[in-house]
Amino acid sequence: MKTALDLVASAKQLIHEVSVEEADTVIKQADVLIDVRESDEYYSGHIPGAINIPRGLLEFRLSNDEALNRRDLNIVLFCKNSGRSALSAQSLKEMGYLNVTSIAGGFDAWQEANKPIIVPSLPDFG
Repeated sequence: MKTALDLVASAKQLIHEVSVEEADTVIKQADVLIDVRESDEYYSGHIPGAINIPRGLLEFRLSNDEALNRRDLNIVLFCKNSGRSALSAQSLKEMGYLNVTSIAGGFDAWQEANKPIIVPSLPDFG
Protein backbone atom coordinates (compact mmCIF):
# COMPACT_ATOMS: atom_id res chain seq x y z
CA MET A 1 0.00 0.00 0.00
CA LYS A 2 1.31 3.45 -0.91
CA THR A 3 1.53 6.30 1.57
CA ALA A 4 1.06 10.00 0.89
CA LEU A 5 4.84 10.36 0.87
CA ASP A 6 5.09 7.62 -1.76
CA LEU A 7 2.60 9.49 -3.95
CA VAL A 8 4.55 12.74 -3.54
CA ALA A 9 7.84 11.01 -4.40
CA SER A 10 6.26 9.52 -7.53
CA ALA A 11 4.80 12.89 -8.54
CA LYS A 12 8.17 14.61 -8.13
CA GLN A 13 9.61 12.19 -10.69
CA LEU A 14 7.09 13.42 -13.27
CA ILE A 15 6.87 17.18 -12.72
CA HIS A 16 9.02 20.26 -13.20
CA GLU A 17 10.25 21.55 -9.85
CA VAL A 18 12.54 24.53 -9.23
CA SER A 19 14.58 25.58 -6.23
CA VAL A 20 13.71 28.64 -4.17
CA GLU A 21 16.72 30.35 -5.75
CA GLU A 22 15.25 29.79 -9.23
CA ALA A 23 11.70 30.63 -8.14
CA ASP A 24 11.96 34.42 -8.52
CA THR A 25 12.71 34.11 -12.24
CA VAL A 26 10.02 31.48 -12.79
CA ILE A 27 7.41 33.53 -10.90
CA LYS A 28 8.20 36.66 -12.98
CA GLN A 29 7.53 34.64 -16.15
CA ALA A 30 4.34 33.02 -14.82
CA ASP A 31 0.82 33.84 -15.90
CA VAL A 32 -0.42 32.78 -12.47
CA LEU A 33 1.13 31.89 -9.11
CA ILE A 34 -1.14 29.57 -7.11
CA ASP A 35 -0.89 28.79 -3.41
CA VAL A 36 -2.57 25.39 -3.02
CA ARG A 37 -2.59 25.51 0.78
CA GLU A 38 -5.82 25.90 2.74
CA SER A 39 -7.27 29.40 3.13
CA ASP A 40 -6.15 29.80 6.75
CA GLU A 41 -2.57 28.99 5.71
CA TYR A 42 -2.76 31.50 2.86
CA TYR A 43 -4.04 34.26 5.15
CA SER A 44 -1.27 33.61 7.66
CA GLY A 45 1.21 34.63 4.93
CA HIS A 46 1.96 33.93 1.27
CA ILE A 47 4.28 34.78 -1.61
CA PRO A 48 3.45 38.20 -3.12
CA GLY A 49 1.19 37.93 -6.17
CA ALA A 50 -0.17 34.49 -5.27
CA ILE A 51 -3.82 33.59 -5.51
CA ASN A 52 -5.26 30.91 -3.26
CA ILE A 53 -6.88 27.81 -4.69
CA PRO A 54 -6.76 25.00 -2.11
CA ARG A 55 -5.56 21.61 -3.35
CA GLY A 56 -9.00 20.05 -2.99
CA LEU A 57 -10.57 22.59 -5.36
CA LEU A 58 -7.77 23.12 -7.86
CA GLU A 59 -8.88 20.92 -10.76
CA PHE A 60 -12.47 22.15 -10.47
CA ARG A 61 -11.53 25.84 -10.31
CA LEU A 62 -9.17 25.63 -13.26
CA SER A 63 -11.73 23.71 -15.31
CA ASN A 64 -14.52 26.18 -14.56
CA ASP A 65 -12.67 29.52 -14.72
CA GLU A 66 -12.20 30.78 -18.29
CA ALA A 67 -9.16 32.82 -17.22
CA LEU A 68 -7.45 29.68 -15.91
CA ASN A 69 -8.51 26.87 -18.23
CA ARG A 70 -6.13 27.62 -21.13
CA ARG A 71 -3.73 24.68 -21.28
CA ASP A 72 -0.81 26.87 -22.34
CA LEU A 73 -0.83 29.03 -19.20
CA ASN A 74 2.48 29.29 -17.40
CA ILE A 75 1.49 28.13 -13.89
CA VAL A 76 3.65 28.12 -10.75
CA LEU A 77 2.41 26.25 -7.68
CA PHE A 78 3.49 26.15 -4.06
CA CYS A 79 2.27 24.82 -0.74
CA LYS A 80 3.83 24.48 2.74
CA ASN A 81 6.73 22.17 1.88
CA SER A 82 6.05 21.08 -1.75
CA GLY A 83 4.07 17.85 -1.25
CA ARG A 84 0.65 19.21 -2.18
CA SER A 85 2.08 21.35 -4.98
CA ALA A 86 3.85 18.29 -6.46
CA LEU A 87 0.59 16.33 -6.44
CA SER A 88 -1.19 19.36 -7.91
CA ALA A 89 1.40 19.75 -10.66
CA GLN A 90 1.06 16.09 -11.59
CA SER A 91 -2.72 16.40 -11.71
CA LEU A 92 -2.58 19.51 -13.90
CA LYS A 93 -0.10 17.78 -16.20
CA GLU A 94 -2.58 14.89 -16.54
CA MET A 95 -5.28 17.46 -17.38
CA GLY A 96 -3.15 18.68 -20.28
CA TYR A 97 -1.58 21.82 -18.80
CA LEU A 98 1.74 22.26 -20.59
CA ASN A 99 3.71 24.66 -18.36
CA VAL A 100 3.36 23.80 -14.68
CA THR A 101 6.15 24.32 -12.15
CA SER A 102 6.28 23.51 -8.44
CA ILE A 103 8.56 25.31 -5.98
CA ALA A 104 10.76 22.80 -4.12
CA GLY A 105 10.45 23.18 -0.36
CA GLY A 106 7.36 25.35 -0.73
CA PHE A 107 6.50 28.30 1.48
CA ASP A 108 8.68 26.98 4.31
CA ALA A 109 11.78 27.13 2.08
CA TRP A 110 10.70 30.55 0.78
CA GLN A 111 10.54 31.91 4.33
CA GLU A 112 13.83 30.24 5.32
CA ALA A 113 15.48 32.04 2.38
CA ASN A 114 14.16 35.35 3.80
CA LYS A 115 12.17 36.07 0.65
CA PRO A 116 9.31 38.60 0.86
CA ILE A 117 5.92 37.50 2.10
CA ILE A 118 2.56 39.16 2.45
CA VAL A 119 0.44 38.78 5.55
CA PRO A 120 -3.03 40.14 4.77
CA SER A 121 -4.69 42.11 7.52
CA LEU A 122 -8.29 41.53 8.40
CA PRO A 123 -10.62 44.49 8.76
CA ASP A 124 -11.21 45.80 12.25
CA PHE A 125 -14.80 45.00 13.15
CA GLY A 126 -14.52 46.53 16.63
